[in-house]
Amino acid sequence: MLDVYPMAKHVLFVCKSCYFSPTQRDYMGERGGWHLFKKLLRLAENWSLQTEFVIQEVDCLSACKRPCAIAFNALNKTSLMFGDLPPLESEAAILQFAEQYYASHNGIVARQERPEVLQKGILATIPPPPDGDEEIKSG
Repeated sequence: MLDVYPMAKHVLFVCKSCYFSPTQRDYMGERGGWHLFKKLLRLAENWSLQTEFVIQEVDCLSACKRPCAIAFNALNKTSLMFGDLPPLESEAAILQFAEQYYASHNGIVARQERPEVLQKGILATIPPPPDGDEEIKSG
């Protein structure tokens, strides 16, 4: 399922393969990541940033020991990946954080300003690639 908003410049990736919890693969016959993805889509139906974000399922974010996993990405912003998210109760906090990510100029939101469930569990911060005007330095 692909939710494409042609003008969207921000993406929320949701791993649909994540286990329901570290000790339980499925819940009601589906993976935890799939539950989280569906709950996010439902909540986002009336979301003020609906046209600014693509909520995209992905097969795997390779955070298998830290389910459920999501990642935020936008042009010229740091990409952020989070794990340890409860699939049945994280969707409101995730969309709240998405609003903070959207409002930030560089993708960084201070830990203490994030919703509680996203204050821990950060798995990666990936800086944006340099633009054509920046020199890449090595070593």
